Amino acid sequence: MTDSTKDRLLLKQPPEKPYYLFQAVPNKAYAICRCGQSRSQPFCDGSHQGSGKAPITLQETEPKNIFICACGKTANNPHCDGSHKGLAP
Repeated sequence: MTDSTKDRLLLKQPPEKPYYLFQAVPNKAYAICRCGQSRSQPFCDGSHQGSGKAPITLQETEPKNIFICACGKTANNPHCDGSHKGLAP
C-alpha cells in the first residue's frame, strides 16, 4: 500500500468488523482484495497469486467516502450493502 493510499484510509477496521471506509480520489484506480490474504486490507498486495481469485478494480469519478465490504456477503462487490447485519455475531 502506498503512502497516498494509507492517507486515504479513514478507518481501518479490525478483521472482525464488516467493512472498511476510505476516501476515493477521483479517477484513481484501486485494486480491492477479494482473496482475503492481503496484508494491506482492503487493498490488494498481490498475495492472491495462485489462489484463483483476483482483485476488483474500483474507480470513482468524484471524491467520496467508500465503504468496502469485509464480510464477503455483499451483492454489490466491492461496496458494503449492509448484508453483514444479517450475520450471526
